[in-house]
Amino acid sequence: MPHRIVSLAAHSGTGKTTLAEALLHRSGVISRMGRVEDGTTRSDHTDAEKAHGFSIQTGVLRLTHEGTDVTVLDTPGFADFVREIRGGIRAADSVLVLVSAVGGVEVGTERAWATADRFGMPRVVVVNRMDRERADFFTVLADVRASLKGPVAAACLPVGEGPDFRGVVNVLTGEVSPPQELPPTLTGALREARDALLDAIVETDDDLMGRYLEGEPIGDDELEAAYLRAVHAGTLYPVLPVSAVTGVGLDALLHLMVRGLRSARERGPLTGVDGQTREPTPDAPLSARVWRVSIDPFVGKVAYVRVWSGTLRPGDTLRNTSQDLDVRPMHLYVPNGKDLTEVPELPAGSIGVLTKLPDLHAGDTLADPAQPITYDPLWLPDPVHTVAIHPATRQDEDKLGAALAKLREEDSTLHYAREPQTGEQLLSGMGDMHLGIAVEKLAAQGVTVTTTPPRIPYRETIHAPAEAQGKHRKQSGGHGQYGDCRIRIEPGEGFAFRSAVVGGAIPGKYIPSIEKGVQDAMQRGALAGYPMQDVHVTVLDGSYHDVDSSDIAFRTAGSLALKNAVTGARPGLLEPVMQLRVRAPASFTGDLISDLQTRRARVQGMDPEGTVITVTALVPQAELQTYSADLRSLTGDRGAFSIKPHGYQAVPEPLARKIIEARQGELAGA
Repeated sequence: MPHRIVSLAAHSGTGKTTLAEALLHRSGVISRMGRVEDGTTRSDHTDAEKAHGFSIQTGVLRLTHEGTDVTVLDTPGFADFVREIRGGIRAADSVLVLVSAVGGVEVGTERAWATADRFGMPRVVVVNRMDRERADFFTVLADVRASLKGPVAAACLPVGEGPDFRGVVNVLTGEVSPPQELPPTLTGALREARDALLDAIVETDDDLMGRYLEGEPIGDDELEAAYLRAVHAGTLYPVLPVSAVTGVGLDALLHLMVRGLRSARERGPLTGVDGQTREPTPDAPLSARVWRVSIDPFVGKVAYVRVWSGTLRPGDTLRNTSQDLDVRPMHLYVPNGKDLTEVPELPAGSIGVLTKLPDLHAGDTLADPAQPITYDPLWLPDPVHTVAIHPATRQDEDKLGAALAKLREEDSTLHYAREPQTGEQLLSGMGDMHLGIAVEKLAAQGVTVTTTPPRIPYRETIHAPAEAQGKHRKQSGGHGQYGDCRIRIEPGEGFAFRSAVVGGAIPGKYIPSIEKGVQDAMQRGALAGYPMQDVHVTVLDGSYHDVDSSDIAFRTAGSLALKNAVTGARPGLLEPVMQLRVRAPASFTGDLISDLQTRRARVQGMDPEGTVITVTALVPQAELQTYSADLRSLTGDRGAFSIKPHGYQAVPEPLARKIIEARQGELAGA
């Protein structure tokens, strides 16, 4: 039986999960549609998804329509779960990109579109929620054409909009579904849409283009065949109006999914990182990729695989070419919602599940050991939001490492580290929602933690040159300790140390000890005890004692010299700065800039593209502690951002005084 693997991708809140439920219902898999609000959908079946009312992981659903099996991958909409989104799109052969009939193209739409572009995916644009008040198909269609790259054309037009949305008309054939009279007001729009679709179709076929330009008539059957070939090849992106709630437009969508979208076997050869290729057929050498991993409290590690070529059978020895080791799955399953059904084999084009294989990780390639191949790993962005985590008890502290390791097995976009300067345990992810879910998962493993904004790793520096002496003299019977040096410090990039001592005032063997002492003192600055940076040090002069001088004495002298010199070198406070890139609908430009100004940002550029704008700015790290939630509130969850370290800058004097006072209070109470 023919098989399609189709991913649903969109901005959050466009109704992907409801559409998946509607497709199952229309194809007869379920007799009654579940509701996201009630936690009764087949896709969102985890406790966290039911509690929050949105998708956190990619749901795998199966249906049959017109004699074709279809696997639907319902990816999350929130950018926080980017690993699930990209993994779900990559495991499919085609993508349905949903757009709200009210909100139009949003940042998440563009993100899904760009991912589909990266993997060369054919796609269909589904304008969902046509039954809503203020639904406007033609405005959204214009938005799609302006914002999304590629040849886009309406394949169906809506009969009525909003609560009056009652049918769709096929642009090529003029047929109305369900059968009804075409409103006269739609005649002109249908003619324009047909001309636009005809132009888009002939653009994909040189023979048709020649005949079209010569005025030769093209039969409807021939035109429809060319249209389906173009959709299949990803050279034409059709747009269809749908209401997942009322079911209007679903028949046209299902028909296009099974007739126009490609199967795994039609995808063409797959290429590994070493240039090797595999034909996506059951009799080719086996290759598969692990596209997601979950940890089940009873089953253990559950690895979701997409079989790209060959046929996988229980007991086969497979080479994990990404980890350079062999694995041997003894049981194979196909997923459908939360259910797993054991199967005797997984042929090319299958989505399957392997269990009890602890050495599998998301992105790993599995292959025939005799003919190995490795596919490129899934590229994922860096984290954008960080919290400090504090175990509630010593027992939680003891269990935290193992629990975090399990979370990292499921989601490699979670990062964990201990900040060396502050000593805090930091958990980083793709947003506040992402980290909130991670904390809930820790609690489900019996590990209770609280979170706080991380302490900012401030630094100290100097703004003027200064000289000072450091002398260490101690006599306590027997050999004493004597070290004496005079140094000059001055501002400079990074740390530099040199000796200008002449005449043997300090033996050369003690110069490295002075440097160590200087570096010791730089770990605790004079203003607030933060590490110092960007200081250049020159040893000018000093003295020594034949008997009492030693490495430790000169190390102590170097430390004293730096502390004495800093007080006269105009010490100042530095703060870490991040480069921020924010992408949101252009209508929010003023709000974005106003918000950034309150964060002491320096805007570097604004790049408009269609209905979306990207703003780049340098922002102090301290001002981005709550940016993930703030941006969601500011843009109605229509914005996305990325950050990366840019360096350090001076803290404004009034703010620096407050930070120093607070820090001195902390040190005094420690």
